[in-house]
Amino acid sequence: MRRKKEKHVEHADEKKLKLLGVISFLFGFAQALLMYVTSDYFSQKLGSHNVSSFYFIAYVVALIGLLNMHKLVKILGKSGAFFLFFLLQIYLLFALIFVKQPIVGVALMMLYIVAGYFAWTVLDVIIEEYSEDKKSGRIRGFHLMILNAGVLLGPFLSTRILASFDYNGLFIATLTLNCLMLVISLVGLRGVNGRFNGKLTVQDIGMKVLTNKNVLNIYMISLALEAFYALMIVYTPLYLLGRGFSWEQIGIAFTIMLIPFVVLGYPVGILADEKFGEKEMIIGGLLIMGCSSLGIFFINSNSLFLWSAILLLTRVGAASVETLRDSYFYKKIDGRDVDLISFFRTTRAVAYLLATGLSAMLLIVAPMKYIFLLIAGLVLLGIYPAFRLVDNKSEVELKAEE
Repeated sequence: MRRKKEKHVEHADEKKLKLLGVISFLFGFAQALLMYVTSDYFSQKLGSHNVSSFYFIAYVVALIGLLNMHKLVKILGKSGAFFLFFLLQIYLLFALIFVKQPIVGVALMMLYIVAGYFAWTVLDVIIEEYSEDKKSGRIRGFHLMILNAGVLLGPFLSTRILASFDYNGLFIATLTLNCLMLVISLVGLRGVNGRFNGKLTVQDIGMKVLTNKNVLNIYMISLALEAFYALMIVYTPLYLLGRGFSWEQIGIAFTIMLIPFVVLGYPVGILADEKFGEKEMIIGGLLIMGCSSLGIFFINSNSLFLWSAILLLTRVGAASVETLRDSYFYKKIDGRDVDLISFFRTTRAVAYLLATGLSAMLLIVAPMKYIFLLIAGLVLLGIYPAFRLVDNKSEVELKAEE
């Protein structure tokens, strides 16, 4: 009972949050350089567009690791775990530059995906350490805005590097960014070494989630969002390449597509905190995502403008749901709940396993365009748990009660 009373006593550290914003920007930029071209890398090595098996294996490893992440944080501390995964990413990128055997390159790329996922999760834990509940929407919205500003630069630059210098040039550029980020992190996060003191097992953590209906419902919504990302990131570039678009054209479309993540995150977070709460806006965002993803299935045009517009619309919904998901969840927990945070972030791994498993089976019997029907279906399923959320009260609602 005592822990429950103390749980939400939090204070924001603006100085640390600004530093974490710089790290988040560089992290988003570095991840985005490879994010949208990894499926093509796998496709070249495999000689097939059905690349789901690579992601499936990578996220099986990631899921097992995340369920035990709190044990590593308990031993190394938060910054120690963060530095470990960063160093692993740097080593893997260095190896990718020189590797010649396709199967080894594929294995290294899969490990890089896993290491980046772990680093992102620990960064999330560190941000929560310096946040407070009443500002959760604003803090998370601002953090995601900065992160996605970095991501916005990625596709435009990576497609041009790829066209001119192939994958080795892309690996060198990503390695340079990761080294810069590591130096900044080593200087700025040296004192961030809070340890997780819990002794919970995976089963205990699962029970904590299952007995908290709001956390369980926001987990299911996060699962729908991450399934959308999984299939869009893997198959949209392959589908557009198959329709005859060049990497330069795809880079332009993807850059336009990502604008909502920079523009909407912070305002949506403010609206959640001050005016509406998260529930209704989550439902609206899911509807926009699902309907626009369904619309992609019916597009037969090769107009770059049309494709940019429809992809932009899907991300208007996704950017809103991403901020609101984080805002809602982090109002329910605090920085000491490393176990719950790492469990919550398993949604990406679980979504990749679910989405790539289903897509692999679908592509055996149907053309790639049917992937977008699958995306729409998975997203719209998230509306049911969204209706079941007990909404957080906004500042306006709290004042009205007073």
